[in-house]
Amino acid sequence: MENVVAAAVAFVGTHFLLSHPLRAPIVSRIGARGFLGLYSLVAFATLIWLALAYRAAPPAPLLWPVSGALWAVASIVMLVASVLLMGSLIRNPALPEAKTNIVPDARGVFAITRHPMMWAFALWGAAHILIYPAPSNIVVALAIIVLALVGAAMQDRKKEALQPEFWREWERRTSYWPFAAIAGGRARLGGFGMHALAGGLIVWLVASWVHIPLAGWRAGIWYWLG
Repeated sequence: MENVVAAAVAFVGTHFLLSHPLRAPIVSRIGARGFLGLYSLVAFATLIWLALAYRAAPPAPLLWPVSGALWAVASIVMLVASVLLMGSLIRNPALPEAKTNIVPDARGVFAITRHPMMWAFALWGAAHILIYPAPSNIVVALAIIVLALVGAAMQDRKKEALQPEFWREWERRTSYWPFAAIAGGRARLGGFGMHALAGGLIVWLVASWVHIPLAGWRAGIWYWLG
Protein backbone atom coordinates (compact mmCIF):
# COMPACT_ATOMS: atom_id res chain seq x y z
CA MET A 1 0.00 0.00 0.00
CA GLU A 2 2.88 2.39 0.79
CA ASN A 3 4.24 1.84 -2.71
CA VAL A 4 0.87 2.82 -4.22
CA VAL A 5 0.82 6.05 -2.19
CA ALA A 6 4.43 6.87 -3.14
CA ALA A 7 3.73 6.22 -6.83
CA ALA A 8 0.54 8.32 -6.74
CA VAL A 9 2.36 11.23 -5.09
CA ALA A 10 5.17 10.98 -7.66
CA PHE A 11 2.73 10.83 -10.57
CA VAL A 12 0.71 13.88 -9.47
CA GLY A 13 3.61 15.85 -7.98
CA THR A 14 5.92 15.60 -10.99
CA HIS A 15 3.07 16.59 -13.29
CA PHE A 16 2.42 19.79 -11.34
CA LEU A 17 6.11 20.62 -10.92
CA LEU A 18 6.94 20.14 -14.59
CA SER A 19 3.79 21.86 -15.83
CA HIS A 20 4.23 25.00 -13.77
CA PRO A 21 7.26 26.08 -11.63
CA LEU A 22 9.89 23.99 -13.44
CA ARG A 23 8.61 24.43 -16.99
CA ALA A 24 10.23 27.80 -17.81
CA PRO A 25 13.72 27.06 -16.41
CA ILE A 26 13.83 23.65 -18.10
CA VAL A 27 12.67 25.05 -21.45
CA SER A 28 15.33 27.75 -21.23
CA ARG A 29 18.01 25.08 -20.84
CA ILE A 30 16.93 22.29 -23.18
CA GLY A 31 14.29 23.92 -25.39
CA ALA A 32 10.61 23.23 -25.90
CA ARG A 33 11.13 19.88 -27.64
CA GLY A 34 13.56 18.72 -24.99
CA PHE A 35 11.10 19.69 -22.29
CA LEU A 36 8.29 17.81 -24.04
CA GLY A 37 10.46 14.72 -24.22
CA LEU A 38 11.44 14.96 -20.56
CA TYR A 39 7.86 15.61 -19.50
CA SER A 40 6.58 12.62 -21.49
CA LEU A 41 9.32 10.36 -20.09
CA VAL A 42 8.61 11.32 -16.47
CA ALA A 43 4.84 11.05 -16.95
CA PHE A 44 5.15 7.62 -18.58
CA ALA A 45 7.59 6.32 -15.96
CA THR A 46 5.50 7.45 -12.98
CA LEU A 47 2.31 6.14 -14.59
CA ILE A 48 3.90 2.71 -15.12
CA TRP A 49 5.14 2.77 -11.51
CA LEU A 50 1.62 3.57 -10.31
CA ALA A 51 0.08 0.81 -12.43
CA LEU A 52 2.59 -1.80 -11.26
CA ALA A 53 2.24 -0.75 -7.62
CA TYR A 54 -1.53 -0.96 -7.90
CA ARG A 55 -1.40 -4.45 -9.40
CA ALA A 56 1.06 -5.63 -6.73
CA ALA A 57 -0.96 -4.24 -3.81
CA PRO A 58 -2.22 -7.05 -1.56
CA PRO A 59 -5.99 -7.65 -1.45
CA ALA A 60 -7.80 -5.69 1.24
CA PRO A 61 -11.40 -5.65 2.48
CA LEU A 62 -13.73 -3.10 0.90
CA LEU A 63 -14.39 -0.15 3.20
CA TRP A 64 -18.18 -0.26 2.68
CA PRO A 65 -20.69 -2.64 1.11
CA VAL A 66 -21.47 -1.98 -2.54
CA SER A 67 -25.16 -2.29 -3.37
CA GLY A 68 -27.08 -2.18 -6.61
CA ALA A 69 -28.07 1.38 -5.76
CA LEU A 70 -24.41 2.45 -5.63
CA TRP A 71 -23.84 0.75 -8.98
CA ALA A 72 -26.76 2.72 -10.43
CA VAL A 73 -25.37 6.02 -9.13
CA ALA A 74 -21.88 5.24 -10.40
CA SER A 75 -23.23 4.21 -13.80
CA ILE A 76 -25.11 7.50 -14.19
CA VAL A 77 -22.06 9.46 -13.06
CA MET A 78 -19.94 7.67 -15.66
CA LEU A 79 -22.47 8.41 -18.39
CA VAL A 80 -22.32 12.10 -17.48
CA ALA A 81 -18.52 11.92 -17.45
CA SER A 82 -18.52 10.35 -20.92
CA VAL A 83 -20.72 13.14 -22.30
CA LEU A 84 -18.46 15.77 -20.74
CA LEU A 85 -15.37 14.10 -22.17
CA MET A 86 -16.68 13.80 -25.72
CA GLY A 87 -18.18 17.28 -25.64
CA SER A 88 -14.83 18.75 -24.60
CA LEU A 89 -13.11 17.59 -27.79
CA ILE A 90 -14.76 20.15 -30.07
CA ARG A 91 -14.57 23.95 -29.76
CA ASN A 92 -12.71 23.82 -26.46
CA PRO A 93 -10.69 27.03 -25.92
CA ALA A 94 -8.49 25.23 -23.39
CA LEU A 95 -7.06 22.79 -25.94
CA PRO A 96 -3.52 23.66 -27.13
CA GLU A 97 -4.57 23.78 -30.79
CA ALA A 98 -7.42 26.21 -30.15
CA LYS A 99 -6.43 29.44 -31.95
CA THR A 100 -9.17 32.04 -31.65
CA ASN A 101 -9.63 35.53 -30.28
CA ILE A 102 -13.41 35.38 -30.37
CA VAL A 103 -14.90 34.42 -27.01
CA PRO A 104 -17.69 31.91 -27.72
CA ASP A 105 -20.98 31.61 -25.91
CA ALA A 106 -21.00 28.89 -23.29
CA ARG A 107 -23.07 26.11 -24.84
CA GLY A 108 -23.29 22.38 -24.39
CA VAL A 109 -20.83 20.95 -21.90
CA PHE A 110 -19.13 24.35 -21.57
CA ALA A 111 -22.32 25.80 -20.08
CA ILE A 112 -21.91 23.20 -17.33
CA THR A 113 -18.20 23.88 -16.72
CA ARG A 114 -15.33 25.42 -18.69
CA HIS A 115 -13.28 22.33 -17.77
CA PRO A 116 -15.48 19.44 -18.97
CA MET A 117 -12.55 17.12 -19.68
CA MET A 118 -11.03 17.62 -16.24
CA TRP A 119 -14.39 17.11 -14.52
CA ALA A 120 -14.91 13.95 -16.60
CA PHE A 121 -11.71 12.52 -15.13
CA ALA A 122 -12.71 13.64 -11.63
CA LEU A 123 -16.14 12.01 -11.97
CA TRP A 124 -14.44 8.84 -13.20
CA GLY A 125 -12.38 8.79 -10.01
CA ALA A 126 -15.41 9.44 -7.79
CA ALA A 127 -17.48 6.70 -9.46
CA HIS A 128 -14.70 4.14 -9.09
CA ILE A 129 -14.24 4.99 -5.42
CA LEU A 130 -17.97 4.55 -4.91
CA ILE A 131 -18.23 1.04 -6.32
CA TYR A 132 -14.75 -0.31 -5.53
CA PRO A 133 -13.74 1.09 -2.12
CA ALA A 134 -10.48 -0.85 -1.78
CA PRO A 135 -7.71 1.26 -0.20
CA SER A 136 -5.33 1.00 -3.17
CA ASN A 137 -8.09 1.87 -5.62
CA ILE A 138 -9.10 4.89 -3.53
CA VAL A 139 -5.51 6.18 -3.60
CA VAL A 140 -5.29 5.86 -7.40
CA ALA A 141 -8.72 7.43 -7.95
CA LEU A 142 -7.94 10.31 -5.59
CA ALA A 143 -4.71 10.93 -7.49
CA ILE A 144 -6.73 11.27 -10.71
CA ILE A 145 -9.25 13.59 -9.01
CA VAL A 146 -6.54 15.85 -7.57
CA LEU A 147 -4.62 15.91 -10.85
CA ALA A 148 -7.77 16.86 -12.77
CA LEU A 149 -9.30 19.48 -10.47
CA VAL A 150 -6.14 21.16 -9.21
CA GLY A 151 -4.79 21.02 -12.76
CA ALA A 152 -7.93 22.78 -14.02
CA ALA A 153 -7.48 25.59 -11.50
CA MET A 154 -3.79 25.94 -12.46
CA GLN A 155 -4.79 26.00 -16.12
CA ASP A 156 -7.02 29.00 -15.40
CA ARG A 157 -4.10 30.87 -13.84
CA LYS A 158 -1.84 30.06 -16.80
CA LYS A 159 -4.45 31.07 -19.37
CA GLU A 160 -5.12 34.32 -17.50
CA ALA A 161 -1.44 35.18 -17.91
CA LEU A 162 -1.18 34.10 -21.57
CA GLN A 163 -4.57 35.30 -22.83
CA PRO A 164 -5.78 37.81 -20.21
CA GLU A 165 -8.60 39.48 -22.15
CA PHE A 166 -9.89 36.31 -23.81
CA TRP A 167 -9.67 34.01 -20.81
CA ARG A 168 -11.11 36.41 -18.25
CA GLU A 169 -14.13 36.97 -20.49
CA TRP A 170 -14.43 33.18 -20.95
CA GLU A 171 -14.28 32.80 -17.16
CA ARG A 172 -17.03 35.41 -16.83
CA ARG A 173 -19.31 33.42 -19.14
CA THR A 174 -18.52 30.03 -17.64
CA SER A 175 -17.70 28.45 -14.29
CA TYR A 176 -15.10 26.19 -12.76
CA TRP A 177 -17.72 24.40 -10.63
CA PRO A 178 -20.36 22.47 -12.59
CA PHE A 179 -23.66 24.34 -13.10
CA ALA A 180 -22.46 27.45 -11.22
CA ALA A 181 -22.66 29.62 -14.36
CA ILE A 182 -26.15 28.32 -15.13
CA ALA A 183 -27.28 28.96 -11.57
CA GLY A 184 -25.81 32.47 -11.77
CA GLY A 185 -27.59 33.25 -15.03
CA ARG A 186 -24.36 33.56 -17.03
CA ALA A 187 -25.04 30.48 -19.18
CA ARG A 188 -27.99 28.42 -20.35
CA LEU A 189 -28.25 24.65 -20.39
CA GLY A 190 -28.57 23.33 -23.93
CA GLY A 191 -26.82 23.24 -27.28
CA PHE A 192 -25.36 19.76 -26.86
CA GLY A 193 -24.00 18.37 -30.12
CA MET A 194 -24.30 14.78 -31.23
CA HIS A 195 -20.58 14.37 -30.67
CA ALA A 196 -21.28 14.91 -26.96
CA LEU A 197 -24.56 13.01 -26.55
CA ALA A 198 -24.22 10.13 -29.01
CA GLY A 199 -20.44 10.03 -28.66
CA GLY A 200 -20.70 10.01 -24.88
CA LEU A 201 -23.27 7.22 -24.95
CA ILE A 202 -21.09 5.08 -27.23
CA VAL A 203 -17.99 5.66 -25.09
CA TRP A 204 -19.97 4.79 -21.95
CA LEU A 205 -21.33 1.56 -23.46
CA VAL A 206 -17.97 0.43 -24.85
CA ALA A 207 -15.90 1.41 -21.82
CA SER A 208 -18.26 -0.29 -19.39
CA TRP A 209 -18.37 -3.44 -21.53
CA VAL A 210 -14.55 -3.56 -21.64
CA HIS A 211 -14.59 -4.16 -17.87
CA ILE A 212 -15.85 -7.70 -18.58
CA PRO A 213 -12.76 -9.04 -20.44
CA LEU A 214 -10.23 -6.79 -18.69
CA ALA A 215 -11.39 -6.81 -15.07
CA GLY A 216 -13.64 -9.84 -14.98
CA TRP A 217 -16.71 -8.00 -13.70
CA ARG A 218 -19.60 -6.12 -15.26
CA ALA A 219 -20.08 -2.37 -15.16
CA GLY A 220 -22.62 0.15 -16.36
CA ILE A 221 -25.71 -1.24 -18.02
CA TRP A 222 -23.99 -4.61 -18.40
CA TYR A 223 -24.15 -4.99 -14.60
CA TRP A 224 -27.88 -5.63 -14.94
CA LEU A 225 -27.96 -7.22 -18.40
CA GLY A 226 -25.58 -9.98 -17.30
